[in-house]
Amino acid sequence: MPTDDLTPALLSSYDRDGGINHLDGANLPSQDIIVDLARDFMQVLFPGFFESTVLTRQDAPAWLAAKLAKIEQCLLTEVGKCLRFAQHPEPRQQAAVLVTAALARLPEVRRTVQTDVAAAYAGDPAAGSLEEIILAYPCVLAISLQRVAHEFFRQGVPLLPRLLTEYAHERTGIDLHPGAQIGSHFFIDHGTGVVVGETTRIGQHVKLYQGVTLGAKSLATDATGEVVRGRKRHPDVGDYVTIYANSTILGGDTRLGEHSIIGANVTLLESLPPQSIAFNKNNGLTIRPRRQGETWSDVGDWII
Repeated sequence: MPTDDLTPALLSSYDRDGGINHLDGANLPSQDIIVDLARDFMQVLFPGFFESTVLTRQDAPAWLAAKLAKIEQCLLTEVGKCLRFAQHPEPRQQAAVLVTAALARLPEVRRTVQTDVAAAYAGDPAAGSLEEIILAYPCVLAISLQRVAHEFFRQGVPLLPRLLTEYAHERTGIDLHPGAQIGSHFFIDHGTGVVVGETTRIGQHVKLYQGVTLGAKSLATDATGEVVRGRKRHPDVGDYVTIYANSTILGGDTRLGEHSIIGANVTLLESLPPQSIAFNKNNGLTIRPRRQGETWSDVGDWII
């Protein structure tokens, strides 16, 4: 179709096919700016790792002040857009409050992210150094940005938290919703295809392998057929749980007890007590107590 004919045809579709038009709407946050913000946050969390030149301790104060000023200014603009989209009565003033509160949490986010890097090094014998993990492991980008995005999610900022985690999702194949609550020492080995839903709660020292889904069962609907939002839909994972590759854990009332092991290719719709092992064997699901002192390698090759 010639361009002269295509222009009126598309304009007609703008009028006819609603739902994906945002003409005359509030100015939405910029995807390109959010990507820049994500990179800036990674630089602040891991100073000296992602710069093109050496960053010295002497230069760090001025570098950090400039980086934080840039982040703050961008956030004030983009969070303001998000609040205007949500029809907040005072978007500019509220953006300043929310941005200040979220940025104040960065030292605590860094403390927790450090435990994630340590967990990756402790949990992967192929890791040659902490530097290799930070520079090359996809879980570092995905988990770090989820922790940053979670702070904005907690403050009630719309759109921006999901844009941050979706940048990491696009880069890594790891889909961590910003609403998920994730404890310290979290490690995702390999990472590709991992999905963690919005209302998931994950304890400390949890390890996931590739392809793991912490998801919802069939979605509840109201009398009009609309999906019910705001309910607990995703599972809870206790401390020191390991979930091996391609396993699927579903349901808001499903809880994996502490120190449990979930083998590969397992589907669970029910809770497990602490110190349990669930695995597929002889074409069926077996669930049993975890024996005293039993480790991941003791369970058998069928979970790898």
